[in-house]
Amino acid sequence: MRINTIKEIISHLESLAPLSSQEIYDNCGLLIGDYKQEVKNLLISLDCTEEIIDEAIAKKCELIVSHHPIIFKGLNKITGGNYVERTILKAIKNNIAIYAIHTNLDNYRYGVNYEISRRLGLTSTKILLPKEHSLSKLVVYIPTDYSAKVSDALFEAGAGKIGNYSECHFNSNGTGTYKPNTESNPFEGKIEIRSTVDEVKAEFLVENSLLSEVIRAMNRTHPYEEVAYDLIPLLNKNSYLGSGMIGELNREVSEDKFLELVKSTFNCGVIRYTSKVGKSIKKVAVCGGAGSFLIHEAIKQKADVFLTSDLKYHEFFEADNRILLLDIGHYESEQFTKDLIADILKKKFSKFAVHLTEKCTNPINYL
Repeated sequence: MRINTIKEIISHLESLAPLSSQEIYDNCGLLIGDYKQEVKNLLISLDCTEEIIDEAIAKKCELIVSHHPIIFKGLNKITGGNYVERTILKAIKNNIAIYAIHTNLDNYRYGVNYEISRRLGLTSTKILLPKEHSLSKLVVYIPTDYSAKVSDALFEAGAGKIGNYSECHFNSNGTGTYKPNTESNPFEGKIEIRSTVDEVKAEFLVENSLLSEVIRAMNRTHPYEEVAYDLIPLLNKNSYLGSGMIGELNREVSEDKFLELVKSTFNCGVIRYTSKVGKSIKKVAVCGGAGSFLIHEAIKQKADVFLTSDLKYHEFFEADNRILLLDIGHYESEQFTKDLIADILKKKFSKFAVHLTEKCTNPINYL
């Protein structure tokens, strides 16, 4: 039986949460290891520490998939002077690869914030702050007889997705002309004679992260030696990529009941929250990890409560009696990310064992 490689595992993860969608400050991807290495056992964790490496050694795991990157900034040396260097050294000595899937998984429509929303029972969920400048329009001119073949290839490569719909495009019929020179090898027509051909002008919406694959599919299936096409950057927001999530509870609950729901769902040691607004909770905004940058967007979209973590003292004032702000802790807000990654991998692969870490890497204790 053929064993999956790290490259195959990563390719699947990045088909859903491409590296191009990570935030500029982040460091996602394969941090340590060889893409060609085969994987029989894989360990999933929120963080990567020495303790996690020890667990991977004990479980004979060749790969660790963690949410938070162990390497955030450049390293000038690796001598074991701190926990980052010690973790890296131990991983390398034991031939254990480390892969991080962080803000690209945060920004994925069915990623970290979707998992939080699902645990809270939210419905009608959508991205709280969709990404801009992440979409392009591909316009390609295809001879009529090849229109279906080329379009099918582009759909297969990921073009033509709009929200909950796929295989979307627009065709218009027209006439194309060209005159091959002596250096050309035309699909049809004669050298130095202008040809006229019936063509379809086909337009597709494409996520920028998929452009390379889509263009390759176009060139592979299009019959022309020189393919005429346009790529047009769009200002449209991408409803399937972005920060945070907003949705609704099935029924209104009191602020106290919602706090109890959060505390039990996320097993919070402490919830820090603003003064109660005095209204029922129905519309809920969430952001795993540090989400203070979304406070005003949650207010703008009339959320009754915004659940996140790592709020600073002065950021609590921004609620201004317009919304209930909850800081449930960074680890607590992202703890189910491990289960999310495991589900993604188990649905795709069956040739290696997926292990969830048994270690709690939360560095914060509560009294």
